[in-house]
Amino acid sequence: MQAADFHMVGDCGSVTEALAVLDSAKADVVLLDYDLGEEQGLVFLEEARKRGIDSRVLVVTAGMSDADTLHVLERGASGVFLKHSPPSELMDAIGKVAAGEMWVDPKAVRSLVAGARERSKEPRGSEPLNERERAVLSLLFEGLPNKEIAVKLEVTENAVKWAIQQLFEKTGVRTRSQLVRIALEKRLLD
Repeated sequence: MQAADFHMVGDCGSVTEALAVLDSAKADVVLLDYDLGEEQGLVFLEEARKRGIDSRVLVVTAGMSDADTLHVLERGASGVFLKHSPPSELMDAIGKVAAGEMWVDPKAVRSLVAGARERSKEPRGSEPLNERERAVLSLLFEGLPNKEIAVKLEVTENAVKWAIQQLFEKTGVRTRSQLVRIALEKRLLD
């Protein structure tokens, strides 16, 4: 594919602007910068899906953690492109994503594979909890639902769901009751 094969329908500086453009114009592929200042690309992915926007999304980034790479792909991104790659590779990535294929930068794939090998060697529960996860876990102990946790922490309900998912992954459990039991046994909040 060549640049002449593309037609740009908008250039946006925020999630809100992008959603407004996509509400009125059809785009086959959205190039989404993962780091949007105060926002992250995940916000766009979640809002676009809620609105039924079916454009394919190619996340463009200077670099992301393996967990973030997996998360954007799980949330519906069709690919991840690293900004330091050559422009010709970007054209190839856009073309493949437009054709319905997945495209992940080979360097990101190598990182994911290496990370998966390392994680498989680590026992579950060895990764420390971050501040948000500790706060969510503490409120889970009180039996609060996601919506109330979100209000207490002044975050979105999606942020609470994401923290709970991270807690599940870090502890190797699948339910809230298992999470509370493991947290008590391993004294995760001490």
